[in-house]
Amino acid sequence: MSSGRTAAVIPECLVVEFRVTDDDCPLAEASRATETAIEVAPPLRRGDGYALLRFSAPVAVGEALDADDRVRYLHRAETDEAYTYRCLSKARCVVHRLIDEGFLVESVGYRDGVERHVGAVVGQEVLNGVLAAAGEAVGVRLERVSPLRAEGEGSVDSRWDLTPAQAEALETAYEMGYFEVPKAVIAEEVAAELDLSKSALLERLRRGQAALLRQVFD
Repeated sequence: MSSGRTAAVIPECLVVEFRVTDDDCPLAEASRATETAIEVAPPLRRGDGYALLRFSAPVAVGEALDADDRVRYLHRAETDEAYTYRCLSKARCVVHRLIDEGFLVESVGYRDGVERHVGAVVGQEVLNGVLAAAGEAVGVRLERVSPLRAEGEGSVDSRWDLTPAQAEALETAYEMGYFEVPKAVIAEEVAAELDLSKSALLERLRRGQAALLRQVFD
């Protein structure tokens, strides 16, 4: 018979989104230098302090990263739609501070040096710690806090295996009438609503639509 204590189940899980500016982060600087959007998978921290990063961009950003001595073992793969990279990073970015306090990252996006971090926290106590860490960092603004829905009432991105950025782009485009025939708005208007470039918006729409079609027809 085990003498250990049973962990208490905390029913409250919250979805949190942060907007970050002025972060000393290689990917933020690369997005600013290349004027493009970079979408990043949740970083994986190693015991030696390096973070394993996997990210993609519609244009090449490797040259901007090669000049940063905090980035090592940069690998690039190219497709018709985007460039995909993997590397190790020694940089201590804002998102790593939030992770240390219990922020569960789901997606990270960079555009012109501005970052958007979307993830979850379990319980009010963890949220307070994450917000305290955010408050100590430069240029961090809390954009959204909302309850995580039950599995049967999951968000569009969780039900259809989209990134939050892809789901947001598709939903905004749909609500604004971009998919109507004829179109009620043009791509530039949807991009402006999301504070994106036209190319970044179209990239998210293409990837989101491709993910939806794969799941529908498979």
